[in-house]
This record gives sequence, C-alpha cells and structure tokens, in this order.
Amino acid sequence: MTNQTQDLEPRRVSQVGLRAIGRAILRHKLARVGLVIATLLICMAIFAPFIAPYDPNEQDLYNVLSGPTAKHWLGTDNVGRDLLSRVIYGSRVSMMVGVVATAMSATIGVFIGLVSGYRGGKVDMVIMRITDTVMCIPGLVFVLVMAAALGPGINNVIYAIVALGWCGFARIIRGQVLSVREQPFVEASRAVGAGGMRIMFKHLLPNSMAPIIVAATITLGGTIMLEASAAFLGLGVQPPTPSWGKELRTGYTYLERVPLFSIAPGLLITAAVLSFNFVGDGLRDALDPRLRGEGKKQ
Repeated sequence: MTNQTQDLEPRRVSQVGLRAIGRAILRHKLARVGLVIATLLICMAIFAPFIAPYDPNEQDLYNVLSGPTAKHWLGTDNVGRDLLSRVIYGSRVSMMVGVVATAMSATIGVFIGLVSGYRGGKVDMVIMRITDTVMCIPGLVFVLVMAAALGPGINNVIYAIVALGWCGFARIIRGQVLSVREQPFVEASRAVGAGGMRIMFKHLLPNSMAPIIVAATITLGGTIMLEASAAFLGLGVQPPTPSWGKELRTGYTYLERVPLFSIAPGLLITAAVLSFNFVGDGLRDALDPRLRGEGKKQ
C-alpha cells in the first residue's frame, strides 16, 4: 500500500533522472516536436551573427519593400534592410527576455513561496493576500503603466514582467511546501536541530522543484508573447535593434504589399510559444507519474 501511495506522488527531479526525463519527452509526440523547434530557435538566437546573411541594420534605400528574391529570401523592409537578417537577430531579444525574466521571476517566487509555506500562519496569510492582489493585475496593462512611469525600453519590460511573474511560482511552491513540510524527514531534521533556512533549501526546495521546472518552461513561452506584445506597442526594444514584435508592428502597415514583413515574425512568435508549451507538457508527464502515458496518446 505504501509503495502504491508513493507511486502516485510527484517525484524529485533527482529521483527521475535526466535520462528518464529525456525518454519521457521523446515518447511525448508534441513535446518531441516542441523540443526540436525550441532548440532550433535557441541556436538561431545564439549563432545569429553566423546565420544572418546581412547586417540587420544595413540599409539599401534603392531596394525598399521588395518581395522575396534570391538575394533577399524574405524581401526587404521599409528602409531596405534584409528581413531575414532582421528576423534572425530579433530572436535574440525575444529569447533573452524570455529566459532572463522567467529566471528572475522563478527565483523570487520560489523564495517567497518557500517562506510562506514553511512559516505558515499570519506570514502565509499576508504573503498570499499580496500575491492574490498582484495576480489580479493584467500583465500588458502593467507593462503600459511601467512604460509611462519609467519610459520604454527592454529593461523596463523585464522589470514589469518580473514584478508580476513571481506570483505564479510562489503559489505553486507554497502548495508543494505545505505538503512536504509534514513529511517524516522534515520532522527528523527539526528534531536534530536543523535551522529554518537549512530545512527550506536542503529538504523542502529539492522536493518541490518538479512543478517549478514545468511552470518555468510554460512561462517562458508566455513571457516571449508578452515581450512581443510590448514591442508591438512600441514599449520594448528601441530602434534600430530588431525584435519580432517590432517587426510585426512595422510590417502591419505594409501587409498588403509585403505580407512576409509581418507573417515571418508572427509565425516565429507562435512557434516559440507553442514549442515551450509542448516541452512543458512533456516535462509534466515525466515528473508526475499520475500523468504518465497521456503523452503517448497525443
């Protein structure tokens, strides 16, 4: 009976193992596709200087808003810059914001959730009420407010995302900690005189990381979407630096003449968001035995 109960509990990442996680993702059809797409997009961002055929800011005013040609595969923009190079370099901004903002949100949220779940009582109540309040604020509206107060820019977009993004991680890990803190090994640590910080980071955190990894992967896609939305409204990275959202906004004006101007960055935004969501589904199946087998059916 005890073994059956343990099999139904989400396991530590270290207990599952990287190989087992990899096998679970490969068995999950959508996660397999998502992993390939995400890997390609990440490689495109890292090796942009070697992949892009032209300098993304190089202008050719004699070749403005041209369609796809052998020289410019996606055509040129409104000032004669190569669209393919702009889109390739634009992946750097989106991926950087996604990774940095998600990592910062997860770090802050995990710490707050650990303290809230471990301390309990009034501390937990106050932290959770603050969390509930912050979660009620629409993300894009908050970005608009931050831009009005601090000015547009990629750093301010990251700050706005982090200011809201930590809430989801805090709630997730707080729920895990409330369950794990009653386990016998935690009581044993208290009995031998272990301090609160040691218990939180030595015992509670490692046993609560599985859902955080899944949430971070899925949040990464949402963060990319939010950055693209901010850039579309002119609040993200400023000219002449390329980004998917900004290219989508500029191309919208010339949609009938050069449709790839908007379609190309729009498709990449969609691919990035879906790929990380698919990988998150595969990780969820790997780290939660109750869901194992569902990925095979998809």
